[in-house]
Amino acid sequence: MIVDDHAVVRRGVRAYLEALDEMAVAAEAADGQDALDQLAGMAVRGTLPDVILLDLLMPRMDGVLAVSLITGRYPAVRVVILTSFGEMERVHAALAAGAVGYLLKDAGPDEVAASIRAAAVDGTYLDPAIARRLTREITAPRTGLNALTGRERAVLVLVAEGRSNKEIADALVISERTARTHVSHMLRKLQLTSRTQAALVAVREGLLPPQAPRTRSDAR
Repeated sequence: MIVDDHAVVRRGVRAYLEALDEMAVAAEAADGQDALDQLAGMAVRGTLPDVILLDLLMPRMDGVLAVSLITGRYPAVRVVILTSFGEMERVHAALAAGAVGYLLKDAGPDEVAASIRAAAVDGTYLDPAIARRLTREITAPRTGLNALTGRERAVLVLVAEGRSNKEIADALVISERTARTHVSHMLRKLQLTSRTQAALVAVREGLLPPQAPRTRSDAR
């Protein structure tokens, strides 16, 4: 099954896969909810797909949630992520939800086919760039900026720009309480005690141009 909200992507992947002797496309879905609806019917008929190629950013349902629900309801179905987004925070979330593969959309057709073959025999396939980043994470000590998640790094930049917790929440479309928690975690991981110190770290690390810190409060 190919799950992507862009019809042109679905059709392109389908055309390539159907040219391969050992593969057949069972269905297409426009988003995660559509996929779940179709899978429910396929389960009744005993025609579940072996592998699902799934985009992460789609309407109606977050891709990570879709992976979690699919793998939870249909353990025999393997999910491979095919997305434009290679941020490690997304990679970790998708793999933790049950995906067995992660490909970027600039992957070649042969890589897509290889990921499906690997998933079909309970293997794992990662985009080479993603695999290199995961290897670096394992071998490199997580200190300083390396210890921050992608979201915490974004919070660091916003703090350095002088944003309040409410403004950070608005910018990241999260609750003010969650923003406050991210700020606290970011300061703790960097072993800092104030937002002003965080601003200086952001400048030193080249995350924003040198400027006088404009933080409004050192409150966490």
